[in-house]
Amino acid sequence: MAVGGEGSATQFVVIRMAARKWVTPFGFVLLTNVVGGLGALATTPNIPTWYAGLRKPAGTPPPWVFGPVWTTLYLLMGVAAWLLYEARKQPGGRLAFGLFWVQLVLNGAWSPVFFGLHQPAWGLAIILIMDLAVIAWIAASWRVSKLAALLVMPYLGWILYASYLNYGIWSLNR
Repeated sequence: MAVGGEGSATQFVVIRMAARKWVTPFGFVLLTNVVGGLGALATTPNIPTWYAGLRKPAGTPPPWVFGPVWTTLYLLMGVAAWLLYEARKQPGGRLAFGLFWVQLVLNGAWSPVFFGLHQPAWGLAIILIMDLAVIAWIAASWRVSKLAALLVMPYLGWILYASYLNYGIWSLNR
């Protein structure tokens, strides 16, 4: 077979299409976990120091709970994002996919602000906007991919809980 011939071009297209089917979901899961990992860089060093010294509201879980929960939520978010990426050409698909990015930016901003800058008030502002963005994301996703919307619902539940915790920390430590 000649190098660079028609056969190799066809093979390239087939390999690219097959890789895209598997790499794209993995890529979105990787992306969401990278955002989480960057947040952990701001969070982890502040857990035993600044965070440990704060008064916390009733129902605050031990710090070890957050890692497994967020890892699971980032996995679900990544799969939902992939489903929306695949459906982005459907009516409403671009909006749903765009809202994924909006909430991801807000998600990525929260940890550096709350933990890194020690700013619970600003963290509260960010997470309340994020709550609204995730609600909008679910609503927009529901029209395009009910599965994507369902995958995001545990995330909404967790960030609403995190909003309560953020508010409690802010109000108890002013």
